Amino acid sequence: MRAIAPSRRYYRSPMTRSYDQDEALAVLDWLQAMGVDAAVGETPHDWLARANDPPGSGFAFPSRDLAAPPASKPAVLGAPAASRPLPTRPIRGTGGETARPRATTPLGANEAETGARRIARAANTLIELETALVDFDGCGLKSTATKLCFYRGATQADVMFIGEAPGRDEDLAGKPFVGRAGQLLDKMLAAIGLSEANVHITNIVYWRPPGNRTPTPQEALSCRPFLERQIELVAPKMLVAVGGSAAKEVLGATEGIMRLRGKWRDVTVGDRKIPAIATLHPAYLLRTPAAKQLAWMDLLQIKSKL
Repeated sequence: MRAIAPSRRYYRSPMTRSYDQDEALAVLDWLQAMGVDAAVGETPHDWLARANDPPGSGFAFPSRDLAAPPASKPAVLGAPAASRPLPTRPIRGTGGETARPRATTPLGANEAETGARRIARAANTLIELETALVDFDGCGLKSTATKLCFYRGATQADVMFIGEAPGRDEDLAGKPFVGRAGQLLDKMLAAIGLSEANVHITNIVYWRPPGNRTPTPQEALSCRPFLERQIELVAPKMLVAVGGSAAKEVLGATEGIMRLRGKWRDVTVGDRKIPAIATLHPAYLLRTPAAKQLAWMDLLQIKSKL
């Protein structure tokens, strides 16, 4: 049977039609089912009014001191993800064709990392590093997040846990791993005699990605110098990468978490080599309880190493 399209006179666009209370609630239920759990802002924005300005064009970054020699980039946290050159597109006009870079981030990933490295190196304490992060505008996640999620736990610890990114609960509290996954992590730590008092917990990015999506390589790269400096200041004896994204960033690997977990590797941070191991993320364990046995085996290795 062929479907007959409704007449135009009876069609109203979802953007222009008015909703009654039941319909509005149904729309909100649908948005929640799709993963929307927070509003980006209190007032609506006319995104079409910005014309050709790309998203994030309002970000500003301190200009580089051209007189100062560029700081050498230490090889740390394994090998960073390869940064691809910005694609170019032709601009046609009466004067011929020229090429210009197409912006993909508020700042070029390499430019953001270079500026962040200079700022991070100047921090001599975690408080100074946190202040530098508050003033840092090189990561686009800052524009949609509520709070900076720097760390929780001890300022100096033998074990440093590095997760993927803050979630909704973390974004509201301003601390990493405080939601359901964080509560499970605390129980996992207690099982091997550890607690927040003697571990340091952070993420590879310090602001919540919209919709709890995985951080992009560019976002992780812009936060990387701060993470490296944070590791130097905490001076842990071992690193624990929690989840696949954190494992790839910390270990400089491309394999999945099931291949990476449970294996010790040395990563270079500054002038130190630190043993590191990857384990499953507590959020994954909440969805897949059968995998807790694998996480327990990883925890036993951490306890034995200590």
